Amino acid sequence: MNSLNKENCATCPAHNISNLIKLGIDMTNFDYVIALAGNPNTGKSTVFNSLTGLKQHTGNWPGKTVTRAEGGFIFSGKRFKLVDLPGTYSLLSTSTDEEIARDFILFGQPDVTIIVVDATRLERNLNLVLQVLEITDRAVLCLNLIDEAERKKIRIDDRTLSKILGIPVVPTAARQGSGIKELLKSTYDVATGEYICRPFRISSEIKGVNNAVEAVTKMLKQEFPNLPNTRWIALRLLEGDQKIIDAVRSGEIAKIVH
Repeated sequence: MNSLNKENCATCPAHNISNLIKLGIDMTNFDYVIALAGNPNTGKSTVFNSLTGLKQHTGNWPGKTVTRAEGGFIFSGKRFKLVDLPGTYSLLSTSTDEEIARDFILFGQPDVTIIVVDATRLERNLNLVLQVLEITDRAVLCLNLIDEAERKKIRIDDRTLSKILGIPVVPTAARQGSGIKELLKSTYDVATGEYICRPFRISSEIKGVNNAVEAVTKMLKQEFPNLPNTRWIALRLLEGDQKIIDAVRSGEIAKIVH
């Protein structure tokens, strides 16, 4: 689907089908693709199993030795493919796992990225959450292990957190199946455009490089007028991110659209 059609159709899938094919994702018989991201040890695999049941298979990412799990589910008549990304603490592309996760969200443009966090270690997990929200405006926060948090007398105001982050926040205890139906509904709402995310993004002045960031951002906007999050791309270029540099030089970056 081209960018014009996407802009005129709020309920249309947002994913980039050509890039998904390059990433080894077959969307035959599926309407939407969902990425599952999160730190290690947040119960992400349990969430994956809770959403997909037995409808899953494993393989490797193209050209990598990293295992990829895929599954599927149907909700409200729509067919969803769920791709389990490697567990990472960041998306700065300093390791193979981080590169895979970052590239899938950036270039594959999944219809929704579910970010699984440990409710007992929320502050630590928010680093990845904020990085994901710099890349995509289609996300759902899965506040997992909420039962353990309650046992430790940790109380999280999920409604206020949702307002701050600008995305749905769903408390879950995946091992008990608690909150999974609500997670499915929020994922459906974001994928179909019924819920429009307005993600929180950090705006900070970077001493000594702000002029350079603004200059690169301006050039990116001129060359790629439909490119979202040009400031984030500019920062990656200035940091010497080779994958982003190559994508800009080849024009591949132009395939990333709102």
